[in-house]
Amino acid sequence: MKILYPSLMSLALIGLSAGANAQQTSDLSTEVELGAIFTTGNTEDENIKYKVTMDWLRTNWDYQFSTEGFRSSKQNVLAAQRLYHVARGRRDLTEDSYWEVRGAYEDDRFSGYDYQTDATVSYGRRFLQNVNRMNLNANIGVGYRQSESPAEQFGEAILRVAGEYEWGLSETASFIQNLSVESGQDTSIVRSETAIESEIMESLALRFSIKAKHQTEVPAAREKTDTETAITLVWTF
Repeated sequence: MKILYPSLMSLALIGLSAGANAQQTSDLSTEVELGAIFTTGNTEDENIKYKVTMDWLRTNWDYQFSTEGFRSSKQNVLAAQRLYHVARGRRDLTEDSYWEVRGAYEDDRFSGYDYQTDATVSYGRRFLQNVNRMNLNANIGVGYRQSESPAEQFGEAILRVAGEYEWGLSETASFIQNLSVESGQDTSIVRSETAIESEIMESLALRFSIKAKHQTEVPAAREKTDTETAITLVWTF
């Protein structure tokens, strides 16, 4: 917690600073998501989840950086800790298509890996642009992933296929489904996020989300599938 709390404070300050800048620069937006549960007494548990996403539109480029983390402890014993960072840039080719350059880094202390990182270049298309309040982005590309565990370190070429779907259920509620498959010769990773977000007031929303990650090959004594269910508050600047 001594390491995590300063990180959370720093992220909050980044979000607030970006929000202030966004008022002067219309092409910059920031979203901060936070959820926490603390219990004391007979049971001492701590569960913290956060995510910060920054979008920057500049001419034909759309830049995005996101960082998210999750930490859980029971009776002061660490039970789970994960950090996941993603940076990507998209350049429009036409109104409906784009190129994407993406890099990601994951540090999941209980996955059996010290870290996993990947970089890809993809071609994407936009579908259903504001058709019945729906939007769908899909892309496919190739790249490279590096994985390191206490037992081994290896790299492999990967094929990445991903989709992002959003449906505005009403003026204040939306349904989100993100899905990606990163296929490699040694191991493949499937990530899914399903969420419903409802606006509480201007710039503040409540989000219910279910995330799942499945990896085909994992270190010994590790589960192949991890899931995360959360209810969080989301601030948009």
